[in-house]
Amino acid sequence: MKKTPLFKSLVFSLLSVFSTVSYSGEIYNQLPETIDKDKGYVFYSHGYIVEGDNPTPVDERFGWGLYDFPKIKEALSDDSYTLIATHREKDTNPYRYATELSMQVRQLVDQGVNPKKITIMGFSRGAFITGLTSDKLSDLGVNTIIMAGCGRLISKGHMDIKVFGHVLSIYEKSDRANTCEKLKEKSADLDSFEEIEINTGLEHGAFYRPISQWVDPVKAWIKTKHAL
Repeated sequence: MKKTPLFKSLVFSLLSVFSTVSYSGEIYNQLPETIDKDKGYVFYSHGYIVEGDNPTPVDERFGWGLYDFPKIKEALSDDSYTLIATHREKDTNPYRYATELSMQVRQLVDQGVNPKKITIMGFSRGAFITGLTSDKLSDLGVNTIIMAGCGRLISKGHMDIKVFGHVLSIYEKSDRANTCEKLKEKSADLDSFEEIEINTGLEHGAFYRPISQWVDPVKAWIKTKHAL
């Protein structure tokens, strides 16, 4: 049976109902004014579709359904770290934004936060931004999570971009944006590299909502690396 956009959207919605996870923790849109140097910090960068004023846009072009940015933030939050998840402006320049993000990370380090307790992560366009940021932080080696976003990072125009520190790649089997093996190969100075394939049949839309298939392993990985 051919999977129409409507069919994929319905499946996506049903899976989300039964698989959504939620946690509690501090969530900020920007770097908090008061920094606790003993706590961990996680930066989440959302996909392109969320750029603008709407935190819950619906993908009508590919039928991937609702991108629930608020619920994703809620699910990624945790008492063991502070989550910073900025709602970017429409058509944000990813290179400029990556520079700003790297400066925020360096601000944390300047205030005494251990780089090993800092994680940058992103999905799709946010994953591209995360990769650019990791490259700018090569001297710190913060933790890096790439979700369905290695395509541009390994394209001809970006062969000089590398990631550093402990790196996790997670992708959906049915999605065109898949393995980060080539990114691993060109990033020779990694502390570690792990990759997880999930299989929901939801293509890129698997990361549009906080289903346990990707949220649970991501959070477990973050906690493990922050504890090193």
